[in-house]
Amino acid sequence: MNTKKIALVTGASRGLGKDMAINIAKKGIDVIITYNSNEMAANEVVRAIQTLGQKSIAFQLDTSNINNFSTFVSKLTDYLQSEYGKANFDFLINNAGTGIYGSVEDTTVEAFDAMMNIHFKGVYFLTQKLLPLLNNGGSIINISSGLTRVCFPNVSAYASMKAAIEMYTKCLAKELGPRRITANVVAPGAIATDFGGGSNKSDENKRRAIASITALGRVGEAKDIGGVVAFLCTPEAGWMNGQRIELSGGMAL
Repeated sequence: MNTKKIALVTGASRGLGKDMAINIAKKGIDVIITYNSNEMAANEVVRAIQTLGQKSIAFQLDTSNINNFSTFVSKLTDYLQSEYGKANFDFLINNAGTGIYGSVEDTTVEAFDAMMNIHFKGVYFLTQKLLPLLNNGGSIINISSGLTRVCFPNVSAYASMKAAIEMYTKCLAKELGPRRITANVVAPGAIATDFGGGSNKSDENKRRAIASITALGRVGEAKDIGGVVAFLCTPEAGWMNGQRIELSGGMAL
C-alpha cells in the first residue's frame, strides 16, 4: 500500500508558492505545482523539488477560469493514477493570486471581477472539483492576507476577496470534519516579492513605512511563509483546524 504523501500547490512558479512547494518537499512530501504562464520558472521549481528527493510535476492552470478546471482535474487524475496507482492526494494549498489595487472610487467592474475570479470564485470551485481526490485525513490551506485585519487605502476589492476566503475556510473545516480533513488560512503580511508590482521589494519609502509599524522591524520575505505552510502539512499540525494564522512579523499590533 502506497503511503506517500502528496501536496498540490497552485501558483508555485515563483514567490510565496515556490517557497511553500520547496519547504513542503523538505518534509518528505511529493509536490505537484501549477503555474499560469511561466513554464520555465515552474520547471525550475520542479527540478529543485526533485533534487530534494521528492517527485514533482508542473501543470499549467489559470485558476481564474473555472471552465478549465475539468480538463486540469482529468490531467491530474491521470498523473496520480499513473505515478501512484491511485488518483488521490493529501494537501491542497490554494496560493495562486494577483494584486490589483485601486481606490473604491476608481475600481472598475473588470478589475473587481478579476479579483473575484482568482481569489474567491476560482478557489471555491477548484476546491470543490478536487474534494473527491483529497484523501480523508488530508488538509486544505488557503492563502489570505494581513489586509483582512489591517485596513489601508486602495485594497478594498483584494481585501474583500481574502475576507471571503477566510469565512469559506471555516465552512470547509466544519463541513469536512467527518472526513477528518482540516482547513486553515495562512495570512501573510507585507512580503518582498514581485506580487502586485513588487513595490514591497523595490520601493524603499514603502519598505521603511512597513518596517516602522512592524514589531520585528522589517518587511517579510518569502522564506518567512513557506515553512509554516509546510508545518501545516505534518501530523503535528493535525489538531489545528478552522484557524487564521497571520505571518506578518507583528504588523500594526
